[in-house]
Amino acid sequence: MLIFAASLAIFVYGMVASMLGTVNPGLAAKFNLNTVQISYIALSQGIGLVIASVSVGPLLDRKGKKVGLLLGLGLVAGALFMLANASGYATMLVTMLILGVGGGITLTAANALGSDVSESRRAIVLNLLNLFVGLGGLATPFVAGNLLAGDAIRVAYGAAILTSAAFLIQVFTKVPAPAGQGEKRRGSAGIFKVPLLYVLALTVLLYTACEFAVWNWLPKYLISQGIPETRALNILSLGFALALLLGRVAVMPILIRIPPLTVTIGSATLMAITTYATLHATDPNTAGIAVFCAGLAMAPVFPTTIALVGDLFKSGTATAIGFTITCGFTGVVVSSPVIGWLSGPDPKGLGSGLMILPVCSLTMVGLYLLLRIRLARPQPAAL
Repeated sequence: MLIFAASLAIFVYGMVASMLGTVNPGLAAKFNLNTVQISYIALSQGIGLVIASVSVGPLLDRKGKKVGLLLGLGLVAGALFMLANASGYATMLVTMLILGVGGGITLTAANALGSDVSESRRAIVLNLLNLFVGLGGLATPFVAGNLLAGDAIRVAYGAAILTSAAFLIQVFTKVPAPAGQGEKRRGSAGIFKVPLLYVLALTVLLYTACEFAVWNWLPKYLISQGIPETRALNILSLGFALALLLGRVAVMPILIRIPPLTVTIGSATLMAITTYATLHATDPNTAGIAVFCAGLAMAPVFPTTIALVGDLFKSGTATAIGFTITCGFTGVVVSSPVIGWLSGPDPKGLGSGLMILPVCSLTMVGLYLLLRIRLARPQPAAL
């Protein structure tokens, strides 16, 4: 039941992750928004994600994961109903902030819950769990593009109803109570003295900047290259989101034989190659193949890195995971306006802004190599 509860929450987060990119073209046309304004909407969502993840870790360690799941799903459902009734730019900013808070709480609680399932197979469990991000991310743009004609209001209502159903299921799902509070407080305080936490957090920051750049900007970028909206949404769903799902399935047997850190080094290297190829694709078919390969490369990075955090921090695990995810969402906060500023008001300038994808990927390779060197040395027993 733990896996079911966490998987359902992760599916909702996948819908949240792809929501802005899915409704972006429709809302931009409805409210006459340019690329810079949309970047601030993405920034608002990123701030909400940061607020959630920085505060929810200690809450989970003290009150339990179920509290976090219910709080997160409730906020997501409310925000989606608000998005369906948005009346303008200011409303969208507030709505995406709330959606970010709910999504951040949901993701942190679900990963902390999944981390409790099996210590010896933590990387495999978290990759299994996070394949539902790809499933949720696939469903949203696919349904929007093929069944709802890209109607942003209908998409938001549909996602709100599904999230409400997930909330009700979580109410009746049994989740273990939190462990002893005194031990958790001591563990939570000590984790911030370990330098490796900050290296891991920075890699997640860069990765999250890349993933959300694809979720939020890929359809608009493809449309600016002359690709029809339905085709662009299908590339996001059947290309990127499906690849995330399949990649996390495919990596599970690999993680039985190959150390998690080696997997992340290889994935970050492939991210740099495939994202660069995506931005230099000359036709829809080439773009779709490049996006699919980029999704496969990205698939193992986030859950495997979170598993590394869980392996290193036996006490205060939820706090360590929450801090790492907080830093990850900071990447959304930083990258969203940077992409907007580099792109400028002309939609065709998005290619320049999205060059942060291969740059961040190469930086991740360097950080994972640094992590390998540090982990080869004896570590403090306090972890």
